[in-house]
Amino acid sequence: MNKKFTVPVKAYNSAEFLNSADARTIRILSEFYEPKARFRKNKIIDTVVFFGSARMSSRQNALKQLREAKKNKSASSNEEIYLAEKNLEMSKYYEDAVELSKKLTIWSKSLPVNEKRFIICSGGGPGIMEAANKGASLAKGHSIGLNISIPFEQFVNKYVDPELAFEFHYFFMRKFWFVYLAKALVAFPGGFGTLDEMMEILTLLQTKKVTKPIKVVLFGEDYWREVVNFDALIQHGMISKSDMKIFDFCSSVDDAFERITSHFQKHYFNNHK
Repeated sequence: MNKKFTVPVKAYNSAEFLNSADARTIRILSEFYEPKARFRKNKIIDTVVFFGSARMSSRQNALKQLREAKKNKSASSNEEIYLAEKNLEMSKYYEDAVELSKKLTIWSKSLPVNEKRFIICSGGGPGIMEAANKGASLAKGHSIGLNISIPFEQFVNKYVDPELAFEFHYFFMRKFWFVYLAKALVAFPGGFGTLDEMMEILTLLQTKKVTKPIKVVLFGEDYWREVVNFDALIQHGMISKSDMKIFDFCSSVDDAFERITSHFQKHYFNNHK
């Protein structure tokens, strides 16, 4: 009996293979080469990265949440009101992120170059990430969203340029693209994810694995000094006093803007590197 011949599927067209453990290195390389090609196509030279909590709301949304919590007559309403009041208090950082991103975008658009320089980049999701992309959008500029697929679905916020919206599977590849193009990073208050990203960049700078001049700003000095006891790290000999020079504390939009743009003018702007 003659068997009907079936043309085998080429390896690079086999979804079963590409999603297998054996093809993991191919998937990793894809998360390097595909963003690289898109950045080159869109003439993205470098970025200003915003880190921060996905849980923060705009002041408008925080006020709405507080009003709804106060209307709730359930036994848990006191806790809900407290959380809503705390969310309203922290919403100042959302508004500051919008304003800082807007100012930086207006500044970058004024540069006499053809490439897209110092483009706002975030993790692409809600909270501070949304605020960063929103500020760039308000300034009619471009912005990047490096989203990550996680069990609690995080969708790319509406302010990210569609051609600059990315979806990563591997955290370490996402982190690579955060750092590789960055000439400045601003860490707003956040939780585990923000601490992870912030500490990784500080470690890379401390160990000189990253040697390019990067301005790192911890925005909200009171928050960061409370959450991370830097003085105790020095006292216990875990870091050196000189390590504190790796980053700056800032608590106002104008201060952060001045430090970042002065850094660019000193290290990059004059020579258009």
